[in-house]
Amino acid sequence: MILWKAALMALALYAALIGLLALLQTPMLFPRSMVGPAPPLPASAERKVVQTSDGAELHGVLIPGTDPDAPLLLGFGGNAWNAESVALFLHQIAPEHAVAAFHFRGYAPSTGRPSARALMRDAPEIHDALAAPGGVIAVGFSIGAGPAAYLAARRDLRGVVMVTPFDRLRKVAQTSFPWAPVRWLFRHDMHPLAELRDADTPVALLIAAQDEIIPPARATTLAEGLSAAGQPPRYTDRIAAQHNTIYDHPDFAPSLRAAIAAVQGN
Repeated sequence: MILWKAALMALALYAALIGLLALLQTPMLFPRSMVGPAPPLPASAERKVVQTSDGAELHGVLIPGTDPDAPLLLGFGGNAWNAESVALFLHQIAPEHAVAAFHFRGYAPSTGRPSARALMRDAPEIHDALAAPGGVIAVGFSIGAGPAAYLAARRDLRGVVMVTPFDRLRKVAQTSFPWAPVRWLFRHDMHPLAELRDADTPVALLIAAQDEIIPPARATTLAEGLSAAGQPPRYTDRIAAQHNTIYDHPDFAPSLRAAIAAVQGN
């Protein structure tokens, strides 16, 4: 009887944990309260607003580059990045390119509610609202790899660069929560491998070899899957850093510049 009661209590606790995980997955994946303040931007920066087809209002910024013929870099940040920080970061690394980045849906001052599907569907609408005579290179950081890959499969881009990427977000979640039935609970899947293996878009990958958040194996599977589909990455670099420290690594900025050059054919 005691063992039976203990088993029932364990089962009830497990069910409660599963319910809590299901309830909290959206704020865990899109932690809007953790987004930092916007940094000071160059005087040349322009505020942009995109009205989406379903009524959301997406706010962003565009920083002009020094070369009017260079492709525009359209940045998609990580899940707690301020979009203006993304734009400034890319501008500092590649100042010859115009750079644009928008706050994710639901991330102030953008309106709406964040979800994987909404963020991906917003990407083409942002793309179409921007004038880019030199074409567009999508640059996705972490979860931003999802919208970047989705966009590459639906628009004619010069290329897509992904930093700390993954093949499928659900598999990342399964690694993080091996004790949970993630396959049935996860509502925010993104599948860059499926999007890119049939897209004729040059791809570059920057991988954090010691990534503790997105296992490097997920990026390896992405690269191998693209190669198997006849779409091998134009550029791949593994940097000896963790998920967040990769940006401070001395090899990161040169590697990102090399990745941009590789997808645009330079």
